[in-house]
Amino acid sequence: MAASKASASPEPATATSPATSRPLLLSGNEAIARGAREAGVRVATGYPGTPSTEILETLVRLDPGRQVYVEWATNEKVALDVALGAAMGGARALCAMKHVGLNVAADTFMTAAYTGARAGLVIVTADDPGIHSSQNEQDNRLFARFAGVPLLEPADSQEARDFTVEAFDLAERFDVPVLIRTTTRVSHARGVVTPGHLQVAPVLGFERAPGKFVMLPSNARPRHRALLERLEAMTREVEASPLNRIEWRDRALGVVTSGITYHYVREVYPEASVLKLGWTHPLPQGLSREFAAGVGRLVVVEELEPFLEEQLRALGLAVEGKAWFPRDGELTPETVRHGFERAGCLPASESRPLSSGQTATRPPVLCPGCPHVAPFVALRQLGAVVAGDIGCYTLAATEPLLAMDSTVAMGSSIGMAIGLARSGGATGPVVAAIGDSTFLHAGLPALADAAYNGTRVTVLILDNATTAMTGGQAHPATGTTIRGDAASVVDLPAVCRALGVTSVRVVDPYDLAATHLALEQAVASPGVSVVITNRPCVEAPAKVRDHPFHVIAERCTACQACMNLGCPSITWSEGWHEERRKVLIDVGTCTGCTVCAQVCPMEAMVPVPGWSPKR
Repeated sequence: MAASKASASPEPATATSPATSRPLLLSGNEAIARGAREAGVRVATGYPGTPSTEILETLVRLDPGRQVYVEWATNEKVALDVALGAAMGGARALCAMKHVGLNVAADTFMTAAYTGARAGLVIVTADDPGIHSSQNEQDNRLFARFAGVPLLEPADSQEARDFTVEAFDLAERFDVPVLIRTTTRVSHARGVVTPGHLQVAPVLGFERAPGKFVMLPSNARPRHRALLERLEAMTREVEASPLNRIEWRDRALGVVTSGITYHYVREVYPEASVLKLGWTHPLPQGLSREFAAGVGRLVVVEELEPFLEEQLRALGLAVEGKAWFPRDGELTPETVRHGFERAGCLPASESRPLSSGQTATRPPVLCPGCPHVAPFVALRQLGAVVAGDIGCYTLAATEPLLAMDSTVAMGSSIGMAIGLARSGGATGPVVAAIGDSTFLHAGLPALADAAYNGTRVTVLILDNATTAMTGGQAHPATGTTIRGDAASVVDLPAVCRALGVTSVRVVDPYDLAATHLALEQAVASPGVSVVITNRPCVEAPAKVRDHPFHVIAERCTACQACMNLGCPSITWSEGWHEERRKVLIDVGTCTGCTVCAQVCPMEAMVPVPGWSPKR
């Protein structure tokens, strides 16, 4: 496709309602959903993952009339496949995920840059600098350069809304997916947003075009050339894009920045001239040269990788960046100020944040009554080597459970368990622990591998009937959709048997004896075995509360058996000498799971007398 044809736009979306005059207070995620809705999105897909989850949930709330098809897909690749198919059919489509989700979707993403689509396809990647709720802090701006697609980086909620609307137009003008990169602070911080018109984007309809969509080598080669031509066209257009701007102030220092760090720079160094980039790939080279020529010193402030810095240096510009600002962790106004101080741009602060004492850390723990506790207690007692997965149960790796030996990526547990078993180096029975949502996301192929090759591993599927870690979203085994509609339910035991597993046990994890026996028998099985626990999450989507327990102090010997469960509702009494301390149960948070009562050798934990549930 020639560059001139690449910039040809399909029929534009048409506005059908006036802009709402009332400003709204929205998070970045809510603003993206708002922008997508206003841009006439027809299909929206994703997989829940912090910090991106609220995008699809908000879109459902904004669309009570169900004009948009919204789904939680089984995983991010399926989500992007669905969105690409919808765009191929001529409907504007949005696909949202956290940063590591794009790794899962990368196979489709890289080739979608070749194919393009009939209608606008926008992909949101929510990065997590500082690793607030992830296994790494990769910088997904590199994916845009890798694939050769436009990259937009909103700095706040208003830009999140505006850039999303613009992204659909860019995607259709250049026939290429557009990547919107947010970060935790942009996703979750709230700001005032002025909404726009609600558009109705026409469904362009499907047209057979095998040379465009069937990526045989003979078709992929010219499509790669077409992508490079589109990239050249974008390189010209980005120079005049209003998403990038120069803010001239004191010209002794010029700062190039994007995303949330723009606001940190403005707060810390309000006198500096700024090149504020919103469309960061392809880089506006002419604008960058103009800015560099107008300042005495050029500094880049960006989170994580030197993405902008390296491109500016490749232009032959004298630029500084990661020499002063960290390459790891989340930037804050304080770290930005410190970077400017180290660079000699600002004088050293006379006052620093108070550090007279360290704040006590509060590491995350499993919730009171969490059904994941008992299986890990049993695995620890069995001396198992446990390959873990992504989910709440990853906390089993910490004190006091200490019953998980690895966590790498979604669905990795079973494959890693196979490798551990085949290595011959495991010191005990090998077990993979994986949640129900994660199992459906990426665990099925590895379980099929274990059964096919006859590997002796046990797979513990912790089925709590939701995607708990991200707030209780539905998945194919929950029986509901993102809108709450009834849906077919995946039968996990039947799926395991269909994959070739003959030893499948289902157990109530609140029954300690039965759970221990099921796992003991499973690890003794000669081939692959599966144990499925089947208690719902106590917090999501609905809180589960039963008759709470309390402690009869006279019976408690402070043996710590209950403390080894790590339940937040169980604490030590205060004001006692160590040899006289007793265990207490917070009745207000106790869920009545009975697990502590089952492990107490003195029968000191009993139901609260006269309790009745609140109505």
